[in-house]
Amino acid sequence: MSARMIKRAAALLLAVLLLLPAGAAAYAEETEDRRRTVVGADLTDDQIKEVYEHFGIERGSVKELLLTNAEERALLEGLVEDSKLGKYSISCVYVQLLEPGSGLSVETYNINYCTPEMYENAVITAGIRNARIYVASPFEASGTAALAGIYKAYESITGAKLDPAAKLAGARELTTVGDLTEEIGAPDAEKIISGLKDMINQNAPSEEEIESARSRILELAEKYNIQLSDRQIEQLEELGESLENIDIESLQEHVDQAKETIQHVSEAKDKAVSFFEKFSGAVSAVSDFFGKIKELIGK
Repeated sequence: MSARMIKRAAALLLAVLLLLPAGAAAYAEETEDRRRTVVGADLTDDQIKEVYEHFGIERGSVKELLLTNAEERALLEGLVEDSKLGKYSISCVYVQLLEPGSGLSVETYNINYCTPEMYENAVITAGIRNARIYVASPFEASGTAALAGIYKAYESITGAKLDPAAKLAGARELTTVGDLTEEIGAPDAEKIISGLKDMINQNAPSEEEIESARSRILELAEKYNIQLSDRQIEQLEELGESLENIDIESLQEHVDQAKETIQHVSEAKDKAVSFFEKFSGAVSAVSDFFGKIKELIGK
């Protein structure tokens, strides 16, 4: 066998081996781009490690962001009691964007105030779709401030800012539902909030053609036989105003941007699969080639 043939075979094998880590790294990078963790800035390393165990991933495998108490307050101050916000940032979130049509999945650990359903409703109002969300804390916490972490993770993944009015509406919905759940019970809170959203989503008539927002809320309360205090009615009025201020077209833009991000990742995955198929074929060809070389040498 000539030295030239041996050199060409060695060059081919080297090229194949060099391509493998590059392709694998590209695929890993694209996969990571659809996931984020956001951890409370005031947690210790051991506490963060515990949270990652509940997320089911290793620290360092996903891009990690920090959330400060100041960021939490910027979103929620005035909407919830100061005691629920506290002085430290401890709630953590894991967010993974999913394929279109997958819907939302929310899990919690050590969260004693916000339920998965409360998070789901709030993030849908804010314009987030098709995602797996896990909210956790190393010890019991209200979890209210974690909404700021979910927003931060989503904006980091998509590279697009959520509509500020929609973010506020989502936050107001989370806190209003929480307060009503504590005061009148979850079933009645869900009924009154769902009814309010339905009224807004059904393209209600103009102010001149309908009763006041307060009267509409009282109608809902009477319909479901729910007793509401003046403060609760005021909370629902404010929530209704926030929901009416959402720019639906802008929200749809953000949803479309998220879908484009997911589509980009899917296309990259398809390319990676195609690469590995080609690589497998190349390895097989090289194996056959060296088999023929062995036959020639053996002759």
